[in-house]
Amino acid sequence: MSETEANPMASHVASLWNSLRQVPPAAVPAMLDCIISSVGLSSSSLFNSLIDAFPNLTKDIIQGNENNSLEQPNYARSFVAAACHLLKKSGANFDAMQSFIWKILVPLMKLLHAHDCEILDETADSFFEVVAETNTWGIVEATMVPFFLRLVGLSTGLIQSEELAIYGWSSCSVFQGIDDHLTDADMNKVSMMCQSGPFPLHISCHILTLIFNSVTQSQYTGGKASDSSLTIGSYAETIAENLLWDLCNMTVRMLSQSIEHRSCAIKIFLPNIFKAFVSHRAFKISVRGQTRMLSRTHLFKKIWACCKTLFSLGLSERRDSYSVLSLYFTTLSCTDGGEDDDAGDREEGFDIRTEKEFWDEIKNGLVDKDGLVRKQSIHILKTTLQLNEASQCYSGVSEMTSSSKSSLPNGLTKKGRWADMEAKSLGIGNICDSLDPSLNSQQKWVAFFLLYEMLEEYGTHLVEAAWNHQITLLLRSSFPLDGSMKSVSGVLNQNLMEAPTDIFNWLSVLWERGLLHDNPHVRCLIMESFLGIEWKNYRHCDKLVTEDFVLGPFIQGLNDPVHHKDFGNKGIYSSRTIEGATKFMRQYASDLNLRKRIVFLTNLASASKKQSFGRAGLMGLAECISSAAFRVPIHCENGVEWSKDASFNMVQVQSASRISFHNDKTDLLDVLRFVIESSKKHFNPKYRLRVCEKVMDAVASVTHAFGVSLEILLHFISAVPREFTDSGGSLRVKVQEWLLACNDEYCTPNCYCTEVHLLKSLCDFPRSFMGLPHSVGVSFNYDDEDLDAWVLEAKRWARVVFLVTKEANNIDPILTFIRIYGVDICKQNKYREWVPLKFLILVLSLIEELQIMQERVADTGNEGRTKVEHGSLEIKEHSRSTEIFIIIDQFAKLFLAILEGLVSFASSSCSIFWGGKVEDTNLPSSIRGKLGGPSQRRLSSSATTAVLEAIMSVKVVAYVALWCVRFENDGSLYSAFIFLWKFFSKIASLSVFDSETAAEIWLAAYEALAHGLKAIVLAFPSLALDLIMENHKPSSVNAEGKPLLDSLVLSFLQSINNLIAGEKLVRSRRAILMNWKWICLEYLLSIPYHAFEIGVRMDNGNCFFSDATLRWLFGDLVDSLENAGEASVLPMLRSIRLVLELFDSGNRTHSAVSSSNGTDVQMMWHLVRSSWILHVSCNKRRVAPIAALLSSVLHYSVFNKECMHETDSAPGPLKWFIEKILEEGTKSPRTTRLAALHLTGLWLLNPKTIKYYMKELKLLTLYGSVAFDEDFEAELAENFDARREVSLLAKSSDFELSEAFINTELYARVSVAALIYKLADLAAMVRSENEVENCQAALESGKMFLLELLDLAVNDKDLAKELYKKYSGVHRRKIRVWQMICILSRFVDQDILPEVTCSLHMSLCRNNLPAVRQYLETFAINIYLNFPSLVREQLVPIFRDYDMRPQALSSYVFIAANVILHAPATVQSNYLAELLPPIIPLLTSHHHSLRGFTQLLVYQVLRKLLPPLDSSAFETMPLEKRCFEDLKTYLAKNSDCARLRASMEGYLDAFDPKDSVTPSGIFSNRVEDLEFECVPTSLMEQVTTFLNDVREDLRCTMSKDAETIKNESLRINEDLKPVEISRNVGKEKLQALLPKDMQLDFQKKITISKDDRQETDSGVLLGKDNTYNTLAEMEREDQLLDELLHSKSIEMEKMRGNRQHLILVASLIDRIPNLAGLARTCEVFRAAGLVVADANIVHDKQFQLISVTAEKWVPIMEVPVSNLKVFLHKKKREGFSILGLEQTANSICLDQYVFPKKTVLVLGREKEGIPVEIIHILDACIEIPQLGVVRSLNVHVSGAIALWEYTRQQRSL
Repeated sequence: MSETEANPMASHVASLWNSLRQVPPAAVPAMLDCIISSVGLSSSSLFNSLIDAFPNLTKDIIQGNENNSLEQPNYARSFVAAACHLLKKSGANFDAMQSFIWKILVPLMKLLHAHDCEILDETADSFFEVVAETNTWGIVEATMVPFFLRLVGLSTGLIQSEELAIYGWSSCSVFQGIDDHLTDADMNKVSMMCQSGPFPLHISCHILTLIFNSVTQSQYTGGKASDSSLTIGSYAETIAENLLWDLCNMTVRMLSQSIEHRSCAIKIFLPNIFKAFVSHRAFKISVRGQTRMLSRTHLFKKIWACCKTLFSLGLSERRDSYSVLSLYFTTLSCTDGGEDDDAGDREEGFDIRTEKEFWDEIKNGLVDKDGLVRKQSIHILKTTLQLNEASQCYSGVSEMTSSSKSSLPNGLTKKGRWADMEAKSLGIGNICDSLDPSLNSQQKWVAFFLLYEMLEEYGTHLVEAAWNHQITLLLRSSFPLDGSMKSVSGVLNQNLMEAPTDIFNWLSVLWERGLLHDNPHVRCLIMESFLGIEWKNYRHCDKLVTEDFVLGPFIQGLNDPVHHKDFGNKGIYSSRTIEGATKFMRQYASDLNLRKRIVFLTNLASASKKQSFGRAGLMGLAECISSAAFRVPIHCENGVEWSKDASFNMVQVQSASRISFHNDKTDLLDVLRFVIESSKKHFNPKYRLRVCEKVMDAVASVTHAFGVSLEILLHFISAVPREFTDSGGSLRVKVQEWLLACNDEYCTPNCYCTEVHLLKSLCDFPRSFMGLPHSVGVSFNYDDEDLDAWVLEAKRWARVVFLVTKEANNIDPILTFIRIYGVDICKQNKYREWVPLKFLILVLSLIEELQIMQERVADTGNEGRTKVEHGSLEIKEHSRSTEIFIIIDQFAKLFLAILEGLVSFASSSCSIFWGGKVEDTNLPSSIRGKLGGPSQRRLSSSATTAVLEAIMSVKVVAYVALWCVRFENDGSLYSAFIFLWKFFSKIASLSVFDSETAAEIWLAAYEALAHGLKAIVLAFPSLALDLIMENHKPSSVNAEGKPLLDSLVLSFLQSINNLIAGEKLVRSRRAILMNWKWICLEYLLSIPYHAFEIGVRMDNGNCFFSDATLRWLFGDLVDSLENAGEASVLPMLRSIRLVLELFDSGNRTHSAVSSSNGTDVQMMWHLVRSSWILHVSCNKRRVAPIAALLSSVLHYSVFNKECMHETDSAPGPLKWFIEKILEEGTKSPRTTRLAALHLTGLWLLNPKTIKYYMKELKLLTLYGSVAFDEDFEAELAENFDARREVSLLAKSSDFELSEAFINTELYARVSVAALIYKLADLAAMVRSENEVENCQAALESGKMFLLELLDLAVNDKDLAKELYKKYSGVHRRKIRVWQMICILSRFVDQDILPEVTCSLHMSLCRNNLPAVRQYLETFAINIYLNFPSLVREQLVPIFRDYDMRPQALSSYVFIAANVILHAPATVQSNYLAELLPPIIPLLTSHHHSLRGFTQLLVYQVLRKLLPPLDSSAFETMPLEKRCFEDLKTYLAKNSDCARLRASMEGYLDAFDPKDSVTPSGIFSNRVEDLEFECVPTSLMEQVTTFLNDVREDLRCTMSKDAETIKNESLRINEDLKPVEISRNVGKEKLQALLPKDMQLDFQKKITISKDDRQETDSGVLLGKDNTYNTLAEMEREDQLLDELLHSKSIEMEKMRGNRQHLILVASLIDRIPNLAGLARTCEVFRAAGLVVADANIVHDKQFQLISVTAEKWVPIMEVPVSNLKVFLHKKKREGFSILGLEQTANSICLDQYVFPKKTVLVLGREKEGIPVEIIHILDACIEIPQLGVVRSLNVHVSGAIALWEYTRQQRSL
């Protein structure tokens, strides 16, 4: 082109470029035609110029995207429109088309996708329109298709399959032909664009679908091909088929890729692919020269394979799988209905509806946790079954139904009838009431969908009302009456509901969905429905209900706490759900044979391993296991029946089957053992007993100990808590019978052989236990883990040995074995290293078991034999005890015989401790590389073996000697204790530790020493003192008087401290050494305690410890206390307690300490601070450490020192510690309980210290924790340390009372109450001759505490409140304070009397609930009884106050009556004369409660103090006496008064003022059903309840009478209509004559004018007499007044008539803002009235603030919730329509409902809505249409909307 041509061209292009910015795309073609025609440029040159200018457009688009400009997208539209128009005008130009694709279209698509996909679609549509018109699809096929296929294919990371692909998308094929049309620069730009920033995957897929849709649409533009032909001849059709082939292959690959790939495949590719198969079932496609068939069935088979893989992956994969299935069935459902299509599918061999996996996945989807998956699943199921909305409406069933009058089943309750009506509206009722009892599959499916959607969409009330009813009817109509099983063969019928198994399989889906529902109320309803089915009517439940459902959702639902609300109440560990589950499980397992039953039980018990069970859930599982194992006739696999008369020997099975059966029993025992162990995490012993009992029942029912290996038996029995199997245990007999096969139902001829077999196995255990695991001569080493495993195994064996041993001779083989190996145990060591150790383990296990058995036998003997009811049982128990004592005696003799050999072996074994260095110092690799876990000995394997052998030998010698010393005291025992004492002396004297190995060996020596010291100390009465004295042989006369234990203890501590400070041990091992140090020190410090316990007296000035040594020990203990390990806490605290006791003994005769000054304040400050740090750093609040801390720090020896409590007006160490403990106790109930126990005991011993703890006493008085510390009692029962430490706390002053409350929140208060009562007893001795200092201190402390509590009750902000809720925190605290004040009533004295009575009267005059007032009244009664002068001074004048509140008057009446009744006889008549007259007027009180209350009390007084008189004396008695006599007679004989007294029968007679102020009187009145602070029902509460009941009965009677009168007056009203009409006309005339202002002014003053008087006078016919004139004038005035009042009443009626006839019922609403808003709304729309539960709400300030005086104008009616049904029925009889604003299945949209004129609209509760019992009464339910995500409105807003809609409709009439 020349320069002259170029310049105009450039100017034209620039002008065109600017025009494209402003011209819309639709006008671009016309503009271009004008430019071409006017300028004379060719379309091709103009097209080329646009291509050259495209980079500028690219820059503008990029800049516009950055600036968020809206101009650039329109500019791009116009540019593309121009290019496409020019391209179209140039014709099928291959070069131009190529240039447009690569230079404009592809880059533009990449730029536009980020801004607007709509522009992208428009661009592609414009281009493909050109391609279609120019028929250049081949260019698109050669360029764009492979290019975008490549982009998608490369994103998957897979290599293209050249054999299956039509379009090759390798790099060379994609850019084939580009080189000829693009320059190098352009090519580089395209390459850079494609490589640096490839197309997003979804854009590439989207463009491919645009190409596919465009070419598909193009093939139909020229004429649609025949549907029956599979050969398509047009080129466009060929391209479409080829692209469809590659898209199908690509889609299958993408489904197995990432989320992005699956999303593109599902949302972009699959809809278009499935759409292509709608009109054609298959396509013939040529692939690489081969003709292949692409059918939708073949494609979906591949897709289904991908879906099955995705189902097993995560949530997103499952969602995508269901999306694919939903898309497939939705798109192709219209083609699956024809039989020809189905036949074609089946011919190709695949139909997804025949796939079992498909139906399983649909069922899984229906119960999936994800809501979207559930919706997709139900949609797929509906589509698969081809059930549309029309079919669900049962249009074809109508002719099958009966008439509406007879459609309701007979005998239905009102709730059932409502459910039937509700179900009919859904369609289920039509099925159930059809004449044909057999339903087809489609009808059952529709019922299934309705029930499922009921769970998904509808409200809880519909599920509650209709679920049981509909499930029952569905089962009844679908299941044969004879219970026979009808099978349907073939997988094609998976979608049918013909056989009962099919029905129950799909019902299981509904049950699972309901049991796992989010709403707990729904879960309860579904579980109740499932368990309510009469399963006994259905045979073969195991075939109807799948085992997967029973073991999965059912057991999971059983573990739901919502089903067990009453579980554990009153010690009953069951619930209705558990009872129903056991019945179902028994029926379910009844048809299983023995083999299948054991397998089922194993799987059932395995649930305890798969999920964590709560208390109720685990109990339910145990009950189900027991019920499923219940003995009923079952069949074994060989057809032999196993019943009560059968035996296990009758079951003959093959060898392989026997092995498998044995394994099944082994697996069952293993999982049942896990169930028992799971129960141990719940500490309540009764609960664990129940679980173990049920497990043992199951074991005894289905299996037998015979044939089970001994190892399995030992493991199983060891899991059962030993307190249940030891002597006297609840399960001992049951376990014995199972082990020995003595149960009558299992008894067989070889029962004796079974016992012999088990005993033989047990007797052979020692030999096998000590067997040879390695070759003789080979060294064998072991470590602590091996030792622990052997010890556990031996303990399990020893326990079972004594469990099954009936006679002493049964254990003779064991005794013989022990004797043979124990006589000379040293000889056994030269053969096998492990033999002596295992032998020692056996001996130790037998010793420990013998000790336990001996203790349990002694305990059961002490309990008394009174529990044994039958003589035979008593004889049996006595013989059993005799055998046990024989066995104990045999073992005692045996151990004494082998003790010398054990000592010899221990002496040789202990040579490792002082016999020289250990040669092998290489540590095992497991120790060198250990990073965590239990600390291991850092010794070589051989050294560890030798050390463990030495420790065990010393331990066994100590245990054997300690146990045998109880029976005999011979030389062998003395030699054993000599060995142990010398061992201690050696260990305490050595202090050389030159290596880690030596330090580790000495650590082991201290471990052995702890066992030796324990034996020495506990055997103190016999031998220990002699050993100590022998060791302390004075070398000179000056040595006398030195402490006996100083040198030993100091040398021991010095040795062990040197080992710790030597840093030869690692940190973890030093911690273990510290533990053994404190254990040994505790034993050493306890020696003086045991010595004094047996009466040892120290002579010659000797003592055990010096003061300096004790102080050094105390400092060492306290310094180490802060960092004490968990295992060291108890021995350290016990050691501190022992040191304090030794200090205290320093001031006594025969002291254990020489010249001790005791403890000082600084020492105690050091102790309390360290102890507090220890306490707060402990994560676990165990009973034993807490009790030890309290008894050690708050020791009785220092508590009596006042300097420890307060010094210089500042808290002392003990007060500081007590404050901290009680403050922390608010978070730990057990801490507070133990502190209350100990402190009250110490305060009782030291009353003078109470004055420092008023704050703490108030804190304990008000303490109450709702937490139930269930494991507290269990720890006391099971943990020896816990029992021991609690027993050492200060004793409660009333042990029996406090013991009953030990595990309740009342324990602290009961302890304080018992303390106060005992202090009162002590204070009562003040004026006696035996008065002591403590008595005076007790009196002063009691007075001080009483005044503190009264001040708290009167002036505390919370306790002084008069308005508070029942059972609230304020209510509880008030009760607690006044309960304690009642107990303190004995401390009231003359000096504090005025202050006490002033506070009392202030409290009585305040509003309080009856539960609080009864304690005020009790306190006042005791005050007036103790101080008679107050009756006349205070009580009598109170009744003269006629403005007093009725509530206060009621209390004073009760007080006065009881003062009269319980006063001494000397003053009783005076009280009667003073108090009864002012009470009598209250019998006429307007307040019904006060009136009834007074009647009851006055009659009680008159009955007791007014003796009956003869009728003859009645005439002569004074008037006042006759009045009282008549009053008494009236009160006695009046029926209402008699009813009132009958309801209170025995209450007043049982009331004792003196007993009511004792701790037992206050805290023993526990109400089992409603335990609220031990508060009994007060007399006032009983009277009020009685009067309310009477009033309610009266209301009902009056309502019935009014209804009767109304009906009877109908006829009379008809007759009087003419008269009424004429009267109304006259009234209207009179009304018209009145002035308008008079009609509305209700308070206008009436003045009779003079003229009116004259007219009146002239009209009088009686003459001019003044009297008659006056009367006539008065008559005239009266008539005028009557007329005026009548006119006002007419106006009032008119005003009421102007109100709308709508009553808004808000009784179910309790929030004040909502009620106030509704009142305001009702007044705005002039509603007829607002119904509330309590009319007093209008006086609330918040209500008045929101209602803005609306309550003064709108009628407010009070209808409590309990009377709401009666009110609605009444309004319905009056002609009102009862409506509810609620979302139900039958709710009508508010804008579609026509309100009746007389309407009652019921509003529901804020959260729950309208209850079901109210919905039954409603005539209709209306709902407000809602469009948003949140599906609820505020109740006030909802009521306002409904009220406005009613008003709008009424205004339009």
